[in-house]
Amino acid sequence: MGVLSILNVQKSSVNEISNLWEQKGIYELVKKTRSRGQKFYFLDGPPFPSSDTPHIGTCWNKVLKDTVLRYKRARGFNVRDQPGYDCHGLPIELAIEQKFGVKTKKDIEILGLEQFVSECKRFAETNSESMTNAFRDLGVWMDWAKPYMTHHDDYIESDWWSLKQAWSKGLFEHG
Repeated sequence: MGVLSILNVQKSSVNEISNLWEQKGIYELVKKTRSRGQKFYFLDGPPFPSSDTPHIGTCWNKVLKDTVLRYKRARGFNVRDQPGYDCHGLPIELAIEQKFGVKTKKDIEILGLEQFVSECKRFAETNSESMTNAFRDLGVWMDWAKPYMTHHDDYIESDWWSLKQAWSKGLFEHG
């Protein structure tokens, strides 16, 4: 019981600090104060939102990244910090297949591809929101209002645009 009491006290202290930062707009104030500094771009390598709770390794990763970003800000840099979520791929598809009892790709066709994709997107969005709350609870300062989401059309279109530019410049090789 003693450990739980300590954790409860720590959590309430963290909540008080987080609430104060939010009420005073500290993150935005720091960004504004550093807006004329040398630019430092940080694009977060995205976790899969395949669960509503981030893995402890993902949390540790976010805290380490936050430490670097805070250091850069403390050194006067104008930090662009965009988090993101990898909303494509097997982990999310498997979760939805399990939810609907899908055993074969034909089962997806019977369910309807549009419904399957829609459910995958909803699942990723819901879990991303939950994970964002967990990262905020850890005190991680990133632009949580504008994360990149790999299933959004603007992200996908920018990938295709980048590939076309590389192709046009002859940067691809067959092999």
